[in-house]
Amino acid sequence: MRFDSVLMVDWSGGNDRGPTPVKDAIWACVATDGKAQDPVYLRNRQVAEVWIIDMLTTLRAAGQRVLVGFDLCFAYPDGFATQLIGSEDTLALWDWFAERVKDSPTENNRFDLAGQINARFPGVGPFWFNGLKRDIPDLPRKGTARADHGLPEKRAADLAIPGSFSPWQLAGAGAVGGQVIMGLPVLSRLRKHFGGDLSVWPFEAAETPIVLAETYFSLIPDLVQAHPHPVRDAAQVTLYASGFSNMTAEVLSRLMDVTATPEGWVLGAGEAAALRQALAPAPPPLTNDCFAMPQGAYWTPVDDALAHLQAHLGPVVATDPSTLAAASGRFLAADVTAARSHPPAPNAAVDGYGFAGPAGEEVNNLPLVAGRGAAGVPYPHPVPSGHAIRILTGANLPKGVDTVVLQEDTSVTDHSVSFHGPLKRGANARNAGEDMTAGQTILSAGRRITPGDIGMLAAAGIGTVPTYQPLRVGILSTGDELVPAGQPASAGQIYDANRPMLAALVAGWQHQIIDLGRAADDRDKLRAMLDDAATRCDAILTSGGASAGAEDHVSALLAGTGSFALWRIAMKPGRPLAMGLWRDVPVFGLPGNPVAAMVCALIFAQPALRVMAGGAWQRPAPVMVPAGFTKTKKAGRREYLRARLTNNVAEIFPSEGSGRVSGLSWATGLVELGDPALSVQPGDLVPYYPFSSFDT
Repeated sequence: MRFDSVLMVDWSGGNDRGPTPVKDAIWACVATDGKAQDPVYLRNRQVAEVWIIDMLTTLRAAGQRVLVGFDLCFAYPDGFATQLIGSEDTLALWDWFAERVKDSPTENNRFDLAGQINARFPGVGPFWFNGLKRDIPDLPRKGTARADHGLPEKRAADLAIPGSFSPWQLAGAGAVGGQVIMGLPVLSRLRKHFGGDLSVWPFEAAETPIVLAETYFSLIPDLVQAHPHPVRDAAQVTLYASGFSNMTAEVLSRLMDVTATPEGWVLGAGEAAALRQALAPAPPPLTNDCFAMPQGAYWTPVDDALAHLQAHLGPVVATDPSTLAAASGRFLAADVTAARSHPPAPNAAVDGYGFAGPAGEEVNNLPLVAGRGAAGVPYPHPVPSGHAIRILTGANLPKGVDTVVLQEDTSVTDHSVSFHGPLKRGANARNAGEDMTAGQTILSAGRRITPGDIGMLAAAGIGTVPTYQPLRVGILSTGDELVPAGQPASAGQIYDANRPMLAALVAGWQHQIIDLGRAADDRDKLRAMLDDAATRCDAILTSGGASAGAEDHVSALLAGTGSFALWRIAMKPGRPLAMGLWRDVPVFGLPGNPVAAMVCALIFAQPALRVMAGGAWQRPAPVMVPAGFTKTKKAGRREYLRARLTNNVAEIFPSEGSGRVSGLSWATGLVELGDPALSVQPGDLVPYYPFSSFDT
C-alpha cells in the first residue's frame, strides 16, 4: 500500500481563532515523498473545509493518491449508534450528525445537541462537561454525575493508547468530544463531495484515490516535542505528514491491516515501535566526499582541517526520548521549552509573615488572619488589606500578599505581628516565572545535558526530553607487532597502548565504546573486521596503517570505497590522518604512534565525534599561562607540547619524541604553539589546554 501524498489535519471544536496563527487551532500539512510543505493555519472549520476540498481536488487532478488523516474519533464506543440511529453503521451516523449540527465561525450547538442525545439514553449521560455558563437539560457538568447510561467509556482503540480521552468528555484540557461532534459532519460532506473517489479506513477498502483515516498525534509525544516548529499542533501535522508520506508500503500495510469493527481504529494504535521507526528514521548517512579536501591541498593547516570537519559532519545517530533519570550526558536533539513557569506562582523566600507592602519606617503592627500558608498547602483565601498571615518558605503568596518579613525580625502574639521597617514591596518574595516562564526555551539543541540541567528540567515540569542515542565508537588497533598488555611478548613485539588509551579517552567523552580488538597486517581479515564493525558502530577510530605505505592497510581499504582522504596535517606530532566511510560509517585513521594518536584524537576526533553524537561543534578554550621553558620553532606547522602546570607556570616534557609514551602520563595538558615562526622565552604567555577541557 502506497500513497503519493499525505494530508494531516489537527482538528478543533472551538470557534474562530482569528487571523494570527495560534495553538489549539486547526492546522494542516501536506507532504510528498517525506518532504512536508509549510503547515497551514486554518482559523475556523468553515475555512478549513473549503481548504481541504480545494487541496484534495488539486492533488486528485494531478493523479496523486492521497491519505488524509484527521485527529478526531471516527466512531463512538460499541452500542451508541444502535441506540441513536438503529444500527451500528458508523458512516450513517456521520450523516445523522451532519443533519443536526449547526455551526458558524462564532457559535455552534454541540453542547445542546449532546444534551438532546443524552435524553435518548437511560440514566444520565453518556456526554458530559457543559462548557457554557447556562445550564443545558440532560448535560451534566461533571463526569461523576453520570450513571446507568449503559455505554463503555472508551473504544478498543482508545484503550490501546495510553492517556487517551473518552469521546464523551466535551470540553476541558485534553478533551476530544467537542471536536468529534463538530468534525463528523465535515467528514460526511467530504464523502459526498468526492463520492467513489473516497473511502474511509477501516470501514471501507482503502483502494480509492483518497482514503480518510483516524489518527492520534500524541501516540509518540516526544517526537512532536523534538520538532522545531514552536506551535505543537503545527509540529504534529508536519511530523505525521512527512513521516507517513515517507513510510514504506510494507510498514503502512502493517499499520492498516486491522479487522474492521463499528468502533473503527486509530492508524498506528498498538504499533508504537513501528510508528516511531517510520516517523523518526536515523539521520541520513554522510556523503562520500565529506572528507575530501579542495584540489591542490597538500599540507593542511590545523584550522582548515577543523573547519572542514565542522562544515561537513552532522549527527549520525537517531533521536530517542530520555527520561530525566537517563538523560544526563546525552545531547539534546531539539530545543526544550519549560512546561510551566518556575516558580509557578508568587511565593515566600523565607519563613515569616506575609502582607501587602511596603512597610514604613516606624513599628508596624498588623493583625494576623487565622491559618497559615505552607509549601504545597497554600492559604485559600485573600488576606484583607492591613492584615498579615503566617507563611513558610516556598508557600504560594495568597491574594493580597506581596511582601514577607523574616520571622526573626518580628514580635508575635496570638493575634498580631509587629516589626520595624522600612521594608520594600516584594521583599523576601519570589515572583511567578522569575526563574523561567512557561514556553520559554530553557535548553538548546546540541547541548550535553548536565546534572544541573536535570534539576532545571524537573523544576520546569519536564519528565522526558528528546535526545540523541549514544554514539557507538569502535576502537581498532592494527599491526602484527602488537600484543595486548598482560600477555607474553617476544623481542619483536610491543604492547598495544593505543586501544586502551583511546578507549579511555573516548569513554571520558561519554560515548559508548565498542572494543574491536587488534587487526593483523592482513587486508582480508581487516576488511572482515571493518564489515562487522560497521554493523555495530556509528564511528570507528583506528590506529596504525593510516599512511601510504605497503602495510598501511586501513588507507588501502578506504581508498577502494571512493570516500578516502589522506590528510597531511601541518602539525607536530601526528601529520597523516586517513579518513573515509566504510559502509556509510565514518572511519578516522589515526597514526600508530601513541603520542601522535592521542594528540590527533584530542584535536580532531573529539569535536568530530561530538557533532556526530548530536552535539554542537565545540572546541576547548585555552588558558593563557606563563611559559617555564625556552622553545624556538619554524613557520609552517603547529606544534603541541606535552605540558603540566607548576605554580601556574607551564613546564614541558623534556623530550618531544613521539615515542615517549610516559610523557602522556606526566602531562596534564597540551601547550599549543601556532603556525607562524615562534621563539618562546620563560615568562611569555602561551595557550595551555588542560586534558580535562576536552571532556565536554
